[in-house]
Amino acid sequence: MTNKYAVITIDGPTASGKGTVAHRVAKHLGFHYLDSGALYRLTALMAQRKNISLDDEASIAVLARALPCRFVHGHVMLEDDDVTDDVRAEAIGVAASRIAVLPEVRKALVDLQLSFRNAPGLVADGRDMGSVIFPDASLKIFLTASAEARASRRYKQLIEKGISANMEDLVKDLMERDARDSTRAAAPLKPASGAIILDTSEITAEQAVNQVLEWYAEAQESKPSQ
Repeated sequence: MTNKYAVITIDGPTASGKGTVAHRVAKHLGFHYLDSGALYRLTALMAQRKNISLDDEASIAVLARALPCRFVHGHVMLEDDDVTDDVRAEAIGVAASRIAVLPEVRKALVDLQLSFRNAPGLVADGRDMGSVIFPDASLKIFLTASAEARASRRYKQLIEKGISANMEDLVKDLMERDARDSTRAAAPLKPASGAIILDTSEITAEQAVNQVLEWYAEAQESKPSQ
Protein backbone atom coordinates (compact mmCIF):
# COMPACT_ATOMS: atom_id res chain seq x y z
CA MET A 1 0.00 0.00 0.00
CA THR A 2 1.31 3.46 -0.90
CA ASN A 3 0.38 4.99 2.45
CA LYS A 4 3.47 3.35 4.00
CA TYR A 5 5.58 6.00 2.27
CA ALA A 6 6.46 9.07 4.31
CA VAL A 7 4.92 12.41 3.39
CA ILE A 8 5.88 15.89 4.53
CA THR A 9 3.25 18.50 3.74
CA ILE A 10 4.10 22.19 3.53
CA ASP A 11 1.05 24.39 3.18
CA GLY A 12 0.72 28.14 3.24
CA PRO A 13 -0.39 31.26 1.40
CA THR A 14 0.97 32.54 -1.90
CA ALA A 15 4.66 33.61 -1.84
CA SER A 16 5.26 32.35 1.70
CA GLY A 17 8.29 30.45 0.44
CA LYS A 18 6.74 27.00 0.66
CA GLY A 19 7.80 25.98 -2.86
CA THR A 20 11.46 26.81 -2.29
CA VAL A 21 11.49 25.15 1.13
CA ALA A 22 9.62 22.04 -0.04
CA HIS A 23 11.85 21.56 -3.08
CA ARG A 24 15.04 21.86 -1.01
CA VAL A 25 13.74 19.53 1.71
CA ALA A 26 12.79 16.95 -0.94
CA LYS A 27 16.22 17.21 -2.56
CA HIS A 28 17.98 16.82 0.80
CA LEU A 29 15.96 13.71 1.70
CA GLY A 30 15.91 12.23 -1.80
CA PHE A 31 12.10 12.36 -1.79
CA HIS A 32 9.72 13.02 -4.66
CA TYR A 33 8.33 16.55 -4.88
CA LEU A 34 4.80 17.72 -5.58
CA ASP A 35 4.00 21.35 -6.28
CA SER A 36 0.23 21.11 -6.02
CA GLY A 37 -0.20 24.78 -6.79
CA ALA A 38 1.49 24.17 -10.15
CA LEU A 39 -1.26 21.68 -10.99
CA TYR A 40 -3.85 24.44 -10.71
CA ARG A 41 -1.57 26.82 -12.64
CA LEU A 42 -1.06 24.17 -15.32
CA THR A 43 -4.80 23.62 -15.56
CA ALA A 44 -5.34 27.37 -15.82
CA LEU A 45 -2.64 27.60 -18.50
CA MET A 46 -4.23 24.80 -20.52
CA ALA A 47 -7.65 26.44 -20.19
CA GLN A 48 -6.15 29.70 -21.43
CA ARG A 49 -4.46 27.99 -24.38
CA LYS A 50 -7.69 26.26 -25.32
CA ASN A 51 -9.75 29.45 -24.85
CA ILE A 52 -11.92 27.88 -22.15
CA SER A 53 -13.67 30.29 -19.80
CA LEU A 54 -12.50 30.17 -16.19
CA ASP A 55 -16.16 29.90 -15.21
CA ASP A 56 -16.65 26.71 -17.26
CA GLU A 57 -16.22 24.31 -14.34
CA ALA A 58 -17.11 21.12 -16.24
CA SER A 59 -14.69 21.74 -19.12
CA ILE A 60 -11.84 22.74 -16.84
CA ALA A 61 -12.41 19.63 -14.72
CA VAL A 62 -12.04 17.50 -17.86
CA LEU A 63 -8.68 19.15 -18.54
CA ALA A 64 -7.58 18.59 -14.94
CA ARG A 65 -8.38 14.86 -14.98
CA ALA A 66 -5.97 14.23 -17.86
CA LEU A 67 -3.29 16.78 -17.03
CA PRO A 68 -0.06 15.55 -18.74
CA CYS A 69 2.44 17.06 -16.32
CA ARG A 70 5.76 16.20 -14.66
CA PHE A 71 8.20 17.89 -12.26
CA VAL A 72 11.76 17.32 -13.49
CA HIS A 73 14.79 18.80 -11.66
CA GLY A 74 12.93 21.93 -10.67
CA HIS A 75 11.21 22.31 -14.03
CA VAL A 76 7.46 22.10 -14.65
CA MET A 77 6.67 20.12 -17.77
CA LEU A 78 3.37 20.11 -19.65
CA GLU A 79 3.69 17.15 -22.01
CA ASP A 80 7.13 17.90 -23.55
CA ASP A 81 6.85 21.66 -23.10
CA ASP A 82 8.87 23.34 -20.32
CA VAL A 83 6.36 25.81 -18.87
CA THR A 84 8.24 26.64 -15.66
CA ASP A 85 8.19 30.38 -16.37
CA ASP A 86 4.75 30.37 -18.00
CA VAL A 87 2.99 28.99 -14.93
CA ARG A 88 4.64 31.59 -12.69
CA ALA A 89 3.17 34.52 -14.58
CA GLU A 90 1.00 36.73 -12.39
CA ALA A 91 -2.02 36.37 -14.70
CA ILE A 92 -1.82 32.58 -14.49
CA GLY A 93 -1.54 32.77 -10.71
CA VAL A 94 -4.72 34.82 -10.53
CA ALA A 95 -6.48 32.41 -12.90
CA ALA A 96 -5.32 29.42 -10.83
CA SER A 97 -6.72 31.00 -7.68
CA ARG A 98 -10.06 31.44 -9.45
CA ILE A 99 -10.37 27.84 -10.65
CA ALA A 100 -9.13 26.49 -7.30
CA VAL A 101 -12.51 27.40 -5.76
CA LEU A 102 -14.35 25.12 -8.24
CA PRO A 103 -15.25 21.84 -6.46
CA GLU A 104 -15.21 19.70 -9.62
CA VAL A 105 -11.76 20.92 -10.55
CA ARG A 106 -10.41 20.20 -7.07
CA LYS A 107 -11.98 16.74 -7.14
CA ALA A 108 -10.44 16.01 -10.55
CA LEU A 109 -6.95 16.83 -9.26
CA VAL A 110 -7.12 14.80 -6.04
CA ASP A 111 -6.25 11.43 -7.61
CA LEU A 112 -3.43 13.03 -9.59
CA GLN A 113 -1.95 14.46 -6.40
CA LEU A 114 -2.23 11.16 -4.54
CA SER A 115 -0.34 9.40 -7.35
CA PHE A 116 2.83 11.33 -6.44
CA ARG A 117 3.14 9.36 -3.17
CA ASN A 118 5.87 6.86 -3.97
CA ALA A 119 9.03 5.41 -2.40
CA PRO A 120 11.08 6.61 -0.65
CA GLY A 121 8.75 9.48 0.27
CA LEU A 122 7.15 12.73 -0.82
CA VAL A 123 7.31 16.40 0.05
CA ALA A 124 4.10 18.11 -1.06
CA ASP A 125 3.46 21.83 -0.96
CA GLY A 126 0.21 23.66 -1.46
CA ARG A 127 -2.76 24.91 0.48
CA ASP A 128 -4.58 21.74 1.56
CA MET A 129 -1.90 19.04 1.43
CA GLY A 130 -2.00 18.33 5.16
CA SER A 131 -5.68 19.00 5.72
CA VAL A 132 -7.26 17.25 2.72
CA ILE A 133 -4.89 15.34 0.44
CA PHE A 134 -2.46 13.73 2.91
CA PRO A 135 -4.11 13.94 6.36
CA ASP A 136 -1.89 11.07 7.57
CA ALA A 137 1.35 12.89 6.69
CA SER A 138 4.42 12.18 8.83
CA LEU A 139 4.98 15.91 9.32
CA LYS A 140 2.68 18.85 8.57
CA ILE A 141 4.04 22.37 8.24
CA PHE A 142 2.07 25.57 7.72
CA LEU A 143 4.43 28.19 6.33
CA THR A 144 3.34 31.79 6.69
CA ALA A 145 4.74 35.31 6.36
CA SER A 146 3.38 38.84 6.38
CA ALA A 147 1.85 40.15 3.16
CA GLU A 148 4.59 42.77 3.03
CA ALA A 149 7.38 40.20 3.31
CA ARG A 150 5.77 38.00 0.66
CA ALA A 151 5.22 40.95 -1.67
CA SER A 152 8.86 41.95 -1.27
CA ARG A 153 10.01 38.47 -2.30
CA ARG A 154 7.66 38.40 -5.27
CA TYR A 155 8.84 41.90 -6.28
CA LYS A 156 12.48 40.80 -6.30
CA GLN A 157 11.63 37.67 -8.31
CA LEU A 158 9.79 39.70 -10.95
CA ILE A 159 12.47 42.38 -11.20
CA GLU A 160 15.17 39.73 -11.60
CA LYS A 161 13.18 38.35 -14.54
CA GLY A 162 12.93 41.79 -16.09
CA ILE A 163 9.22 42.10 -15.31
CA SER A 164 7.97 45.44 -14.01
CA ALA A 165 6.15 45.33 -10.69
CA ASN A 166 4.55 47.63 -8.12
CA MET A 167 4.85 46.82 -4.41
CA GLU A 168 1.46 48.30 -3.48
CA ASP A 169 -0.26 46.28 -6.18
CA LEU A 170 1.53 43.11 -5.11
CA VAL A 171 0.50 43.55 -1.46
CA LYS A 172 -3.08 44.23 -2.50
CA ASP A 173 -3.14 41.19 -4.79
CA LEU A 174 -1.71 38.89 -2.10
CA MET A 175 -4.21 40.08 0.50
CA GLU A 176 -7.08 39.53 -1.95
CA ARG A 177 -5.83 36.02 -2.73
CA ASP A 178 -5.48 35.25 0.99
CA ALA A 179 -9.06 36.35 1.60
CA ARG A 180 -10.35 34.34 -1.36
CA ASP A 181 -8.38 31.21 -0.47
CA SER A 182 -9.24 31.29 3.24
CA THR A 183 -12.99 31.79 2.73
CA ARG A 184 -13.65 29.41 -0.16
CA ALA A 185 -16.09 26.56 0.45
CA ALA A 186 -13.79 23.84 -0.92
CA ALA A 187 -10.73 23.18 1.25
CA PRO A 188 -10.16 26.70 2.60
CA LEU A 189 -6.60 27.77 3.37
CA LYS A 190 -5.89 27.06 7.04
CA PRO A 191 -3.38 25.06 9.09
CA ALA A 192 -4.11 21.33 9.09
CA SER A 193 -4.83 19.56 12.33
CA GLY A 194 -1.47 18.89 13.99
CA ALA A 195 0.44 21.26 11.69
CA ILE A 196 3.42 23.23 13.00
CA ILE A 197 3.31 26.95 12.17
CA LEU A 198 6.54 28.36 10.73
CA ASP A 199 6.67 32.11 10.11
CA THR A 200 9.28 32.93 7.45
CA SER A 201 8.92 36.73 7.57
CA GLU A 202 12.26 37.20 9.31
CA ILE A 203 14.23 34.07 8.40
CA THR A 204 16.02 32.84 5.29
CA ALA A 205 14.97 29.92 3.11
CA GLU A 206 17.99 27.96 4.37
CA GLN A 207 16.95 28.49 7.99
CA ALA A 208 13.40 27.36 7.16
CA VAL A 209 14.70 24.23 5.41
CA ASN A 210 16.93 23.34 8.35
CA GLN A 211 14.02 23.79 10.75
CA VAL A 212 11.77 21.49 8.72
CA LEU A 213 14.50 18.85 8.48
CA GLU A 214 15.03 19.07 12.23
CA TRP A 215 11.30 18.60 12.89
CA TYR A 216 11.18 15.67 10.47
CA ALA A 217 14.11 13.97 12.20
CA GLU A 218 12.35 14.44 15.54
CA ALA A 219 9.12 13.03 14.10
CA GLN A 220 10.96 9.96 12.82
CA GLU A 221 12.65 9.42 16.18
CA SER A 222 9.32 9.60 18.01
CA LYS A 223 7.61 7.08 15.72
CA PRO A 224 6.59 3.87 17.50
CA SER A 225 8.66 0.86 16.41
CA GLN A 226 6.95 -1.52 13.98
